[in-house]
Amino acid sequence: MTLLSLPSNVAHLWYVDPDAIEDWYLLAAYHSVMSPDEAQQQARYRFPAGRKEYLVTRALVRSVLSAYAPVLPRDWVFVRNQHGRPEIAGPSGAPRLRFNLSNTRGMIVCLVARDREVGVDVEDIHRRGETVAVADRFFSPFEAAALNRQPPSRQRDRFFDYWTLKEAYIKARGMGLAIPLDHFSYHLENPEAIRISFAPELPDNPDRWQFSLTTLGGRHRIATAIERRSGEAPICIEMLRTVPFER
Repeated sequence: MTLLSLPSNVAHLWYVDPDAIEDWYLLAAYHSVMSPDEAQQQARYRFPAGRKEYLVTRALVRSVLSAYAPVLPRDWVFVRNQHGRPEIAGPSGAPRLRFNLSNTRGMIVCLVARDREVGVDVEDIHRRGETVAVADRFFSPFEAAALNRQPPSRQRDRFFDYWTLKEAYIKARGMGLAIPLDHFSYHLENPEAIRISFAPELPDNPDRWQFSLTTLGGRHRIATAIERRSGEAPICIEMLRTVPFER
């Protein structure tokens, strides 16, 4: 099998709709590549939809990583850092790939790059729930004020812009909610050049990060955060639709 090229200036954003996968042969193949720990974790889900989503997620990351390396999907080994982010731990000699996963109803995504930190978040913007009230409580004062200035018809969309970007950043840092969401702010005046600023309590360099926002199918908002080195040209993001193990 020909391996997929992943240049250092490119990141691949893979996505799959788990609800569209009904082939029992595929689902059985997904089961066959899970580790015993993953199988135990899947069994903890109370509802069938959750068990299936977890199953497809594990098949996605294993099949995607095997697209870049001569490693069987079942042979990848993962560990979690102190904040819970999964990372590659084996096999020995595996390429220096960095990845991040996110899922919501009807969509699972996996962002992959070489030798740089990445974070991704996907949200179903049609799901019910508070928006402005959540922003007032958890976002930075700058973001909450910017959201409240939006026309009511635009507030929900802008809320998910902020929310997914915030999730992508804290995941790229590998620290999750150990980073308070009000310690950094996004500036969305130019969607092609999204900027970030930090409170004094959060030391980081805004120029270290590249961000993107996209919407799939009018329903799923996806944000990415990708580490960039000083003086480096923008990282190109290529989107790849997949069904794990489908021939």
